[in-house]
Amino acid sequence: MTDSSTVAPTFRLTVDDHLMIAHSLQHEFFGPAQQLHGATLRIRASFQRQGLDEHGVVIDIGQASGLLAQVLEPLRYKNLDEHPDFAEKFSTTEVIVQYIALQLAEALPAGHGLKALEVEAEENPAARAGVRIQLAE
Repeated sequence: MTDSSTVAPTFRLTVDDHLMIAHSLQHEFFGPAQQLHGATLRIRASFQRQGLDEHGVVIDIGQASGLLAQVLEPLRYKNLDEHPDFAEKFSTTEVIVQYIALQLAEALPAGHGLKALEVEAEENPAARAGVRIQLAE
């Protein structure tokens, strides 16, 4: 049995936002989604930490919300077919969440102390995609 006083729990803080985009998925694999269409994605970003920081939090909620908004801003109301970061890629939900997660990881301040982050996008109430990125300690 493990002594519970030596086990540091992993905590998570999640913030939500949304993103309205246009795109087309130019391959027969995607059927009707080959045509230019709009999408509203509900975005969830979860920040994870082993234990809590000196303030008793994973990350400040305002800071987490601000970081997510900062990363989403260049994508809002854009046609991803014309966005340079999506050139020569299918802008699937999986590719979009990976992009957002990598941008969030880059935007974190030095010494953040986070263990991982997860980003999930909900396309509709019955379909979502997500990615988890382990952060360097």
